[in-house]
Amino acid sequence: MTQFIGEAHYRHGAAEKIGVLLINLGTPDSPKTGAVRKYLRQFLSDPRVVETPKWKWLPVLFALVLPFRSPKTAAAYQKIWTADGSPILRYCRAQQQKIAAALSGLSDSNSDSPIVAELGMSYGAPSISAALRKLQAQNCRRIVVLPLYPQYAGSTVGAAFDAVSRELSRWRAIPHLRFISAYCDDERYIAALADSIAAHFAAHGRPDKLLFSFHGTPLAMLESGDPYYCLCRKTARMTAAKLGLQKGEWLACFQSRFGRAEWLRPYTDETIRDLPQQGARNVHIACPAFSSDCLETLEEIAEENRDIFLRAGGEKFSYIPALNDSAAHISFLVALIRDNIGDWLLHLQKQNAAASRALQKESAAHFRQIMRH
Repeated sequence: MTQFIGEAHYRHGAAEKIGVLLINLGTPDSPKTGAVRKYLRQFLSDPRVVETPKWKWLPVLFALVLPFRSPKTAAAYQKIWTADGSPILRYCRAQQQKIAAALSGLSDSNSDSPIVAELGMSYGAPSISAALRKLQAQNCRRIVVLPLYPQYAGSTVGAAFDAVSRELSRWRAIPHLRFISAYCDDERYIAALADSIAAHFAAHGRPDKLLFSFHGTPLAMLESGDPYYCLCRKTARMTAAKLGLQKGEWLACFQSRFGRAEWLRPYTDETIRDLPQQGARNVHIACPAFSSDCLETLEEIAEENRDIFLRAGGEKFSYIPALNDSAAHISFLVALIRDNIGDWLLHLQKQNAAASRALQKESAAHFRQIMRH
């Protein structure tokens, strides 16, 4: 007999809550090679990330990729690791805490907030399963899932949806569910992104060229219908327009390619290398596919690509940080969540009010019965 996951000592009629599940990619537990190997094994075994059939891919992964890539990636993590651990986890935790605090103010309840926010990572800890079970334990009967990827891609948002579905398929009681698959063309997001870039310009001067560098995906994904490339281009176009940039003052490119297959072009490293010869010796670069700074922004862009640019004759290279837990970013994310739970919150308030009236009526009846005796 299949054993579904229930709730120990569940009380029917208990006050319900609304859950918010924030999701990001993840991180190894430490920058040591063993921990990085474990993380990469989970990440690169996901068929959403590498679509090659497993019978063909897994022998390559275990025999060639993990033994050679793990030490190299561990060395990169060691460059950005902080006293607080992995930057992406630190920023995501801060986002979770600030969002939870802001959401708690949406209720008129004087008791515990009926809105709960948890963080889950697609790979590594805290896992999506663990985060969902925390929401279950707090009687969240309605859950909105927000992957912190502005642009949809099957390898990121799709993988997050798969993980949520796998976990919920084991639950006895399935909650109401809403899933936000992209927000890259939300005017509030574009405004927050443009404002952060404008502030960077004000602090560091205007560059010869602004680059929008997005994480790459294999070209085959685009050709089979993945909308990621188009959404990235749209993000860059809308942000450039918001900043008032003219054609030639900005461009979009793609980083972090892996393997021998063709990926989305133009490639960031090749673009960076060629810009000084094209007259752009002062470059600023933003990475709008990343809601939190991580290995790909802090090491690959801010260090590795900076070195490529300077060796090629560039004079000034400036990385524009991700939105991270900035006030503008948190304000936007809270507004986005509020858009998706407004009717749920109203329902919950009516439900709690009805329960309160029923409790008062029951108490009054009990009091009258005592007085008769």
